[in-house]
Amino acid sequence: MRALNLGCGQRFHPDWENLDFVPASAAVRAHDLQKGIPFPDGTFDVVYHSHVLEHFPKQFAPSFLRECHRVLKSGGVIRVAIPDLETIVRIYLEALDKASNNQPGWAENYDWIVLEMYDQAVRERTCGSATEFFRREAIPNWDFVYARWGSQAKTTRDFVRAQNGSSRFGSKIGYALRHPLQVARNQIVKAMLGKKDYQALQVARFRRQGEIHQWMYDRYSLARMLRDSGFRDPVRRDANESLIPGWTKFNLDTEADGTVYKPDSMYMEAVKP
Repeated sequence: MRALNLGCGQRFHPDWENLDFVPASAAVRAHDLQKGIPFPDGTFDVVYHSHVLEHFPKQFAPSFLRECHRVLKSGGVIRVAIPDLETIVRIYLEALDKASNNQPGWAENYDWIVLEMYDQAVRERTCGSATEFFRREAIPNWDFVYARWGSQAKTTRDFVRAQNGSSRFGSKIGYALRHPLQVARNQIVKAMLGKKDYQALQVARFRRQGEIHQWMYDRYSLARMLRDSGFRDPVRRDANESLIPGWTKFNLDTEADGTVYKPDSMYMEAVKP
């Protein structure tokens, strides 16, 4: 089986072809997916991407899925994992009702689900408002947050708290020592543009680097887009359920102990005719 993992981040298997914009390992090939998929037609039996599609502009997503279709063999399987807009909205409505009725604990749950819905779409810096949330010494609704984000919640919390313990001044000095030419160029650009326009440039740079969500999908919109891209029989799956042979042994959507890696996900598979 030839299998392709697109935008893999740190979640990849050595038996697969793994691509990402910034490789996390020598087992990952550097590639900008907005320039297409660098393989011939009909190369793979499986194409998989997790929490990638929502980072593309909406107008680019169909052409990206058509590229996935192109590199698959006839009968090949595409598996897509994305944040589930439908579930987020349903939890938001539940939290809205319960918080409005002063049910204990639901004010905190409301704050989290609104953050989950909007923060990654509007943020102008890494981690956005989630930084303040995870910086809290006590998170009273941690079980709720962990049920939504799984190990990503712990990773983000630990990262934010580690940043708290480091010197911001020291971090700037360290960056300047590692990237002197970039720092010099930035100072020249800042002097030319002025403070306000330079800050706008920094925001634009951040929002183009791939962290933000540019669109969200539910089971209807994703299935429709897969069909429009040439796939048939789109089916919603569980994290540990797949047409892909030996799926769970790759530990892409699940951990080694069987727990779900990103519980906020919706998983969908479809087949190339």
